[in-house]
Amino acid sequence: MPFAPSLQADLAACQDLMRGGSRTFSAASHVLPARISEPATALYAFCRVADDLIDCNGGASALNALRDRLDQVYAGTPSALPADRALAGVVAHFAIPRALLEALLDGFAWDASGRQYETLDELQDYAARVAGTVGAMMAVLMGARSPAQVARACDLGTAMQLTNIARDVGEDARAGRLYLPRSWLRGVGIDPEAWLAEPHFAPAIGAVVERLLQAAETLYARADSGIAALPWDCRPGIRSARLLYAQIGAEIARNGFDSVTRRAVVPVRRKLRLVGWAVLTAMLPGKAAPAPPLQACRYLVQAVTLAPSHVVVGGIGDRVVWVLELFARLQQQQIHGGGGL
Repeated sequence: MPFAPSLQADLAACQDLMRGGSRTFSAASHVLPARISEPATALYAFCRVADDLIDCNGGASALNALRDRLDQVYAGTPSALPADRALAGVVAHFAIPRALLEALLDGFAWDASGRQYETLDELQDYAARVAGTVGAMMAVLMGARSPAQVARACDLGTAMQLTNIARDVGEDARAGRLYLPRSWLRGVGIDPEAWLAEPHFAPAIGAVVERLLQAAETLYARADSGIAALPWDCRPGIRSARLLYAQIGAEIARNGFDSVTRRAVVPVRRKLRLVGWAVLTAMLPGKAAPAPPLQACRYLVQAVTLAPSHVVVGGIGDRVVWVLELFARLQQQQIHGGGGL
């Protein structure tokens, strides 16, 4: 997306924020074409700013402020903050459904409230909001709006979040947070609250971490067909991100699944090899597997596939086109999807 000259400084600020945030995301973004990496940087920056605001301030007031800022973004009158102005440009150009960013803020709200997760399904509900949404937004940037493509993008985002959770068990516990499914912990004889009061590594914790990584691997495998269906110049970057995040899980395994006393870090040399491998292997096209989306991600898939693929600016002609497009999408889903996602 070509940013207007007036937004170049905002984009530069977003790029600085990305470099100081996720090194894995930054490495993968260098392999994406500029038409994708620039708007992706703007999306990431807003997500990062929102996450930091919740971490620093917490509570309903911070969330209300973020929702007000989102109102302004979608009204085309963003605040003077670089991340907000850049996001407004991306939203207007790519018609990103607001439901995706609302879901992201819901995930931040769950963090602020200290929500607990009993089962993998409940944890995936959380991961879908804080990371499946990012996968869906990236799919929109790449023009991949079919139900299968968006479902696979959500799989990838959710898998990455499960990997993050597996990596950060000790760090989260020392901050008073526990994301591992509590029913899994009790199943191996660990009382979640007692362990959280005195976090330590034990083989039983390692078994739970391993189980979570296995769940992530299942989603990475599902996502592979979606990556193969992306535009050719997007495949290397997204496949790089997939391989780099999965490698975090492999590093955790090398550490004996101890992510309480150790933090898995993928060496730079191995990252470079993985990026090179992604470039070499991502050129063959494919088709996104028609497997249904995760239950946690169904509403995200619907938000994209039932939305117009262009911005409605208010004219009667545009509104007629939007309605026709919506009915066409609904009809196609009924024919091919048996009544919905």
